[in-house]
Order: sequence, then structure tokens, then C-alpha cells
Amino acid sequence: MKIKILEWSGVITAILYSLLVAFNIGAEFFAFFLLLISAILIGLWSFKENHKGILFLQLFYATAGIIGMIRWF
Repeated sequence: MKIKILEWSGVITAILYSLLVAFNIGAEFFAFFLLLISAILIGLWSFKENHKGILFLQLFYATAGIIGMIRWF
């Protein structure tokens, strides 16, 4: 059950990130923070479930989230 929580909470935070960026309401820093959280959650899920491709992708998303927060700060 805990594995599903990692997966779905990561998905929900990624969806919220996408919506905040798409609405262009000035919440980009918070959006990139959500991207980072999503990448961590889905990264943990993919590591536990041995999904190496998804884990690699989440490392990229986490990096993009950190860069985005630095650039918008």
C-alpha cells in the first residue's frame, strides 16, 4: 500500500505542477518545488519497483525542478 501512495502522490504533485505553470499565475517557484517533490516520490516508487527508466527520468525532473527554483528565486 505504501508503494501506491508514493506513486499516486507523485502523480498528483506532477499534475499540480503542470497546471500551475500552464495557468501562468506567478506561482512558478512553488510549481518547480512541486516538480521536485513529484520526482522524489516517483523516484522512490520506481527504485522500489525496479523501474530503471522511470528512475532515470525522475533524476532529470528533479534536476529541472532545482534549476527552476534557482532561476525563479
